[in-house]
Amino acid sequence: MRSSLAGPRLLLRRLREVMAEPIKAQERLDKIVVLIASNVVAEVCSVYILRADGVLELYATEGLNRDAVHQASLRVGEGLVGLIAAEARPLNLPNARAHPGFAYLPETGEEAYNSFLGVPILRAGRTLGVLVVQNKSHRTYLEDEVEALQTTAMLIAEMVAAGELEAIAQKGTGLDLSRPIHVSAMGLAEGVGMGHVVLHEPRVVVTNLIAEDPDAESARLDAAITRLRVSIDDLLASGDVAAAGEHREVLEAYRMFAHDRGWIRRIEEAIRNGLTAEAAVEKVQSDTRARMLRQTDPYLRERLHDLDDLAHRLIRELMGRKHGPHASELPEDAILVARNMGAAELLDYGRDRIRGLVLEEGGATSHITIVARALGIPLVGQVDDIVSLADAGDAIIVDGDAGDVHLRPPHDVQQAYAEKVRFRARRQAQYRRLRTKPSITKDGVDITLQMNAGLLVDLPHLSEAGAAGVGLFRTELQFMVASSFPRMGEQKAQYQQVLEAAGGKAVTFRSLDIGGDKVLPYLRSIQEENPAMGWRALRLGLDRPGLLRTQIRALLTAAVGRELKLMFPMVVEVDEFLKARNLVEKELAHLKRHGHAVPESIRLGVMIEVPSLLFQLDELMTHVDFVSVGSNDLFQFFCAADRGNTRVANRFDSLNISFLRALRQIVLAGQANHVPVTLCGELAGRPLEAMALIALGYRDLSMSPASLGPVKAMVRTLDASRLSARILPRLEPGHSDTDIRALLKRFASEMNVSL
Repeated sequence: MRSSLAGPRLLLRRLREVMAEPIKAQERLDKIVVLIASNVVAEVCSVYILRADGVLELYATEGLNRDAVHQASLRVGEGLVGLIAAEARPLNLPNARAHPGFAYLPETGEEAYNSFLGVPILRAGRTLGVLVVQNKSHRTYLEDEVEALQTTAMLIAEMVAAGELEAIAQKGTGLDLSRPIHVSAMGLAEGVGMGHVVLHEPRVVVTNLIAEDPDAESARLDAAITRLRVSIDDLLASGDVAAAGEHREVLEAYRMFAHDRGWIRRIEEAIRNGLTAEAAVEKVQSDTRARMLRQTDPYLRERLHDLDDLAHRLIRELMGRKHGPHASELPEDAILVARNMGAAELLDYGRDRIRGLVLEEGGATSHITIVARALGIPLVGQVDDIVSLADAGDAIIVDGDAGDVHLRPPHDVQQAYAEKVRFRARRQAQYRRLRTKPSITKDGVDITLQMNAGLLVDLPHLSEAGAAGVGLFRTELQFMVASSFPRMGEQKAQYQQVLEAAGGKAVTFRSLDIGGDKVLPYLRSIQEENPAMGWRALRLGLDRPGLLRTQIRALLTAAVGRELKLMFPMVVEVDEFLKARNLVEKELAHLKRHGHAVPESIRLGVMIEVPSLLFQLDELMTHVDFVSVGSNDLFQFFCAADRGNTRVANRFDSLNISFLRALRQIVLAGQANHVPVTLCGELAGRPLEAMALIALGYRDLSMSPASLGPVKAMVRTLDASRLSARILPRLEPGHSDTDIRALLKRFASEMNVSL
């Protein structure tokens, strides 16, 4: 016999009556499973709740052995129920026992049942449990039955989230939101911040789930979407946004999503199934989040944050809530806590009251990380469940140096960090006093200190930190935040703004380094097992010359009357550089032929990031105007250790003798061929490592703005010649077991070098 639902809206109305009854949580849950089983002609309906210890516990059942309630359990990933929890998606099977993931729990007595439909119990994209119906007959449940069960699961999710089921749990699903918590995660932006939690765009709790009048709800949705679109248009029209290109591009993406018919159609369908407009938006976004969190494509995961923000904005429109706090409503020492944020969202808060940022997601190359570094905001990412663990107003400490987060810290921890903050403040004041001082060693060696940048918001740091110029400007960031390929005019305008903001100081542009983990939405990507060594950077540009030539022309026209310094990344052999140089020459000839002004001078260089170039240095030097060592990629390729893999990223010391020998080889080749050599990357930004580079002969280093002060303080207290005399003999054959790091620390201690 084929079963069917009595209608989603009828079921929801009956469930609402049960939810309103003044009864205990277990009794309410028992009634819910009976009601579902009777409305879906099902012999079994069961609810499994995910406990805090990661175990799915049977909380209620109609049809299975009731003695198994609070006794039967499965781990996430175990059995069909565990599979649904792990993947956060429905499972619809006509013969459950034939599925390879089937796990039999003898205490439940479920062996008699064949058909199986299970859906995750989701809230804000997070799995809280699993709702299951079963029948003896072999059947596949209909699409509207799956939809109705998902909608029902939302009600149970609210019970779980509200803590209503804690009283009946053996081990509890609730969280103790009063105890101190210390989490070690990933430091993404340096610094220490002490303050109080501000939950970024806190989720508006939707309490009215079931609709009385679907037509009225559809009308509410239409009106709210119109208001949402107008509000985004108003933001785009504001002067502040117009002046911030990256900010504008993100909002343009929001506007694109706000007009997406597929997204709106799914919300309308949820309303037709009996949900209020705000509950429908939440359901669609929760389903979308659960699906996209399991994507590996970094672009799709980035776009999830746009969709989250858009859904939250729409819910607030529907419920008459304002969008985010006004600056005056923030505490003076706000620490933002979020699952993730877009770069523009952080800029919305302003800098004055923000002391730190903690994210559940985020990575070293995320837009938010780059902006946080530029603004000097300490940031720790990859902090599991921090949004659930934190309450607004909680005391919190963010240590971006060590990657530590202390939530509700004890008094002694607060005291220790208060002293650390005071110490850092004194050091920062010292660094500010050094801003206008020359970067010269005690023995008179001039060391040029430049900064890395990628956004216009970075450029004020040139004068603030006393940098000599921009040693690396990452041009791809403009492309990564855009929803479509930036036209030549847009690129030109961006580069002109950068050059003007530099105020006459040198800027070294790096051509597009896209591909790998830097996915552009409008450029078809390919699946690669090792994207860092795949189709990226210059190899992609040479294969798509139109893309590279457009950028080259934009740079040439932006630098009219100035010097243009351009370098190409991921060069493997000299011939690749010659091909790139040929493209520049063609674009230059084209501009001259058509009477266009051109740069006063052009200097072309190569980033040394691939070890193969170490064996072509003399040949390379005869063709380039300069070289820049990309220490991050060169080290990971040199050691075959993925810097994004926590198991191996710190396995090898960047000051190991073999790598230092390679770096020395580059310096010697530059000196022999009279070609300037610079080094950019994390190696240059750490005082101890920068000491080693100076000992090797490097005289031009580029780093993050925050690193300039500490490195300059080191430079001004260093005797470079004495250090070279101590280090260079250790690079000769027969000294491969020397601990260079320990040697540098001893030297710094003996000579009072500032570290």
